[in-house]
Amino acid sequence: MAYATYDEPTSGKGPFMTVRLTLLCAAAPTERDVRFGGDTALDERAMGQARRVAGSLSAATVRLTAPSQRCRQTAQALGWDAVAMEPALRDMDMGSWQGRTLDEVAASDGAGLAVWMSDPQAAPHGGESVAQVCHRIAAWLEELPADPGRVVAVVEQAVARAALLHAMGAPQQSFWRVDVPPVSAFQIIGRSGRWNLRIGAVGSVESR
Repeated sequence: MAYATYDEPTSGKGPFMTVRLTLLCAAAPTERDVRFGGDTALDERAMGQARRVAGSLSAATVRLTAPSQRCRQTAQALGWDAVAMEPALRDMDMGSWQGRTLDEVAASDGAGLAVWMSDPQAAPHGGESVAQVCHRIAAWLEELPADPGRVVAVVEQAVARAALLHAMGAPQQSFWRVDVPPVSAFQIIGRSGRWNLRIGAVGSVESR
């Protein structure tokens, strides 16, 4: 993994080193019809949402963003001049449902939609299942280098959900029971093979 680095970590490597990762859910454009896998450019209202929280985030050692336009624009609105794009943080691949609304999918493949919402292993659209997304994000979290400093990443809602489940050791069936609003943040702290979760307003979630 290649990271954009700002400050050198102050402590060395070791079995008790701590990973502090803040995940910020990307801002969302104002849309009447939300589409699966849609990546519409952020409007001024959404950019303003991100600008308002920019000063609340602590200085980061590493700044990351998912590849989508909305995540990159959120990072831009935060005032990040240098940021590394992390492919592992990409949104869920929605296969044949990409770009379609919930109503459109329900009308054309209602049975597939019902299975997808109830079975984490199901991928009736031919893209990624919920389980595959959860495994991808869990693997990325566990591969983070020991003591990289403060890592802040702008991520997709699906990625935030998967990270929360992994941090809590929650079953994948809980994926749809987690709501992560745009421009909300949480921190997960990893130490010695376990993760702790810290939730609050942007800025307050970060350990001092």
